[in-house]
Amino acid sequence: MKKTIACTLALAATLTLSTASFAERGFRGGGAPPPRHAEFGEPYLFGHIGLFEPEGDINDFKSGTNADFGMGARVNENIAIEASIGRYDASLRGDDVTVWPLTFGGRLILPQPIVEPYVGLGLGFYHANVDDSRRGLHDSDTTIGGYLSIGADAWLNPRTALNIEGRYQIANPTINDQSVDVSGMIISLGLRVGF
Repeated sequence: MKKTIACTLALAATLTLSTASFAERGFRGGGAPPPRHAEFGEPYLFGHIGLFEPEGDINDFKSGTNADFGMGARVNENIAIEASIGRYDASLRGDDVTVWPLTFGGRLILPQPIVEPYVGLGLGFYHANVDDSRRGLHDSDTTIGGYLSIGADAWLNPRTALNIEGRYQIANPTINDQSVDVSGMIISLGLRVGF
């Protein structure tokens, strides 16, 4: 958990400093057009791989992995909508938890020519498979969940960006008649490609 907090704080500091640096250098003057990648209706594909730090009822599980991919579009230069499907997991001595989120969300973006910081949130369906012999939980369930995110896109050209994102996933499926909190923090790297 301490590693997750440290990574999130480092990400937030990097975003703040990069945004202040661009403003100071005057990369976007008043009334300047948005960067090419921030134009209205610009669709894109994205994908991430990263680490999952379990919290909630599975906080004693070891850190696991995360992967997702999806599609989105800019509604305007400051707002994007997205749909994605992903997977995150954690394990402990033969027990494991795997969650498949199908989410729909949005991002509030600070448009910049090179590094664009953003925050996001979304809701969706979370399918969880839980095998926890210590608690006698061996079942799966699909529930409504959500996420909060913070990240940045570093644009390599008008259509391709490297992405870093911190995302807190929130889900509480019912396993063997018990509510099980399978929430946790994801830190991931990815790629965003416009078309």
